[in-house]
Amino acid sequence: MSEKRTIALTRETNETNITMSLTLDGLGQSSVDTGCGFLDHMLTLFARHGRFDLCVECRGDVNVDYHHTVEDVGIVLGRAFLACLGDGRGIRRYGDAAIPMDESLVLAAADVSGRAYLGYDVEIAAQKVGDFDTELAEEFFAAFVRESKITLHIRKLAGRNAHHIIECTFKAVARALREAVAVDKDAADEVPSTKGALL
Repeated sequence: MSEKRTIALTRETNETNITMSLTLDGLGQSSVDTGCGFLDHMLTLFARHGRFDLCVECRGDVNVDYHHTVEDVGIVLGRAFLACLGDGRGIRRYGDAAIPMDESLVLAAADVSGRAYLGYDVEIAAQKVGDFDTELAEEFFAAFVRESKITLHIRKLAGRNAHHIIECTFKAVARALREAVAVDKDAADEVPSTKGALL
């Protein structure tokens, strides 16, 4: 594991052009411009609560809708996490958080396992928050876990307001990942698996 876990990535398709830098051991600083204001807000608080330094710039086909932008940013963020983690040596591996926001409460639990799985049980009655389709939150996390090879469970325990629910979701995931990718100083040279390999 490198002393400072950081990466810069680019990804360009006919639908999106993304540049991203990520530092896992950061201060929660961010600069985010995806062309989707709600996604910018979610990634900014994701960085703050995970204490990840994150810079994202995306130029996408937002004239169509935000689907490609949201999914592709999730893809690149997942790849960035995977690259930063290396072989997973020294990490705590598991993390969880239950985050409230007014009437909403969301639980997230993460296992940096090398096995991509998303358990997403977040019912949202409203179809939109502003011009953001609420179903895109699941698309983002599905892309993220697929590329990061992380097992992630997200469950809404309470909530009515769509903005609050999704914000709780991003904060809970950030806090769970912050714990899971943290270096365990008592086992800094160990891979946290009886198999001897994670990622």
